[in-house]
Amino acid sequence: MNTAFWIARRFSFARKRFRIINVISAISLVGIIIGVSTLLVVMSVLNGFQKLAFDMFTTIEGHVQLVSRNGESIPYNDALLKSIVALDGVASAEPFLEGAAIISGAKKSELIVIKGMSENAHTELMRNTGVLRPYFSPEGVAAGELLFGRMQLASFSEVRIFSPELIGVGLELLSEPYMLSALEIPRTTLYSTFSLQRIFDDRYVLASNEFVRRVLLTGKDRCTGIDIRREKGVSASGLRQSLDTWLVSDGNREHAYMLRPLESKYHDIFAVMELEKWASFSILMLVVLVAALSLTGSLAMTAIDKQKELFYLRCLGLEKPQFIALFMIQGGMTGIAGTAIGASIAWAICRLQMLYGLVELPSKSAFIIEAYPVSMEAGDFLVVGITAIALTLLVSLYPAGKAASIAMSHSLDTKTN
Repeated sequence: MNTAFWIARRFSFARKRFRIINVISAISLVGIIIGVSTLLVVMSVLNGFQKLAFDMFTTIEGHVQLVSRNGESIPYNDALLKSIVALDGVASAEPFLEGAAIISGAKKSELIVIKGMSENAHTELMRNTGVLRPYFSPEGVAAGELLFGRMQLASFSEVRIFSPELIGVGLELLSEPYMLSALEIPRTTLYSTFSLQRIFDDRYVLASNEFVRRVLLTGKDRCTGIDIRREKGVSASGLRQSLDTWLVSDGNREHAYMLRPLESKYHDIFAVMELEKWASFSILMLVVLVAALSLTGSLAMTAIDKQKELFYLRCLGLEKPQFIALFMIQGGMTGIAGTAIGASIAWAICRLQMLYGLVELPSKSAFIIEAYPVSMEAGDFLVVGITAIALTLLVSLYPAGKAASIAMSHSLDTKTN
């Protein structure tokens, strides 16, 4: 292999009898560089949008939610919350109430999701979004901007919110009309609107836990689940491992609760984004494949150009596997060089975009950010690099076999002409 590597390096950089071979080899190298760098930049931008979407979800939701296995509300107390916060990697654990409801205004009614937040969670939401005025008051609610627009509401207008549970109780009381007067449909005012994430803006209403408890008819010291947020620098797998260990440590707890990561709750959205990323990978990898196929031509022409040298090497004792290895190494060297240069260019472009936001979004006013987000992942660089090098080795098989056939031929006329 050392001999084959030395000869392959000589063949790659030695002057060819036909200059077109060098031109085709250069085109192959440039094509691989462009394909790899473009692919990595596109994947990093898609990672950036995915991370942005994840961060926008975590303005309201926790990274992981502790919920009941049977879908019912769960009991909670300070001891439970403290035991969760004490775990490695956990920054906070706040109870929340969430459920379907109907909001009715002066003109329209809409099916919504109402979410109750604790005081600490509300404060964290204000801090993360950089607002000074509370989103909701003890008796006022906040509605998403899209929902607000569809319902044609006005600020501080009165709305009524009632849940399926409340409707069910009302239907049961029809048999006892004298009890209907005791049934209260919560009335509230629209305290503010918010624009956080399209899903939330379209159908979410935020309120205090105490108010939502009246809407969903949830008992005291019970909640829909507990929003658990991880500390900065802690990975999702690290947080999940700590919580899994905590659940398993108590059999009753493991039987009653389950962990629901954010990616699981919004599986469809994140699955589509992941599919888009790997679809882009498949399409842009065709650029690398085309460049690699041009490498096939340059290696085949090199085998024909160097047929005398191949014969001399055969006379010196090289066998067929060594000739195949020689040309495979040539293809691999081009693939490695192109991949390394392309990855370096992609890293530099992404780093500059992260630091300075050189490429801005077409319509900055329509987004919460001004420039394309970028998030580089080592796994992407590894997958693209391995795939690109594997393609160059694969397309080198044919010219390597051709070169071995020329070298092993018994026609001296062909070799010495």
